[in-house]
Amino acid sequence: MQKPPIIHSITPAQGSHFLKVEILDLEFSNGERRIYERLKSSGSGAVIIVAMQDENTVLLVREYGAGIDRYELGLPKGRLDHGESILDGANRELKEEVGFGARDLRLLTTLSLSPAYMSSMTHVVLARDLYPERLPGDEPEELEVVPWRMDDLHTLVALPDVTEGRSIAALFIAREFLAGRFQPRA
Repeated sequence: MQKPPIIHSITPAQGSHFLKVEILDLEFSNGERRIYERLKSSGSGAVIIVAMQDENTVLLVREYGAGIDRYELGLPKGRLDHGESILDGANRELKEEVGFGARDLRLLTTLSLSPAYMSSMTHVVLARDLYPERLPGDEPEELEVVPWRMDDLHTLVALPDVTEGRSIAALFIAREFLAGRFQPRA
């Protein structure tokens, strides 16, 4: 395994109030030096929740994605609040977006979105033993909740409104965990 580059400096880039861009001055183990830009994470990360209604049914949500200007079907997700644990944040988001809490929450893995230029991480949480409970959320409209069978993921990922990579990856990771073919890292 190669040694990571030496970071000579990190400088905040000027611009957007929404996106925080940093400029990194890096030196690699072979002596090569490069300037990289990355989007800096603003917070404690995010969670994406695989909420199991029963042994083979996951609850998806349909919500508007401003980045692609259309409605997308995927898993409930959201940012962690400052000081909030991963599992508490997952349960909160589940209650806000789906109207259920979970008695059984398990962290399966953590995914990077685009490690070449983004520092944010998304924690994949499996939620089971659901019970009805709704919290007010920050969504501008109520989200449509869509039950989907896990044994029909091949049909789901072929739909034109299912393109969000984190949702697709999390669904397949959860399916493998539930089948006993994947064990979360310690």
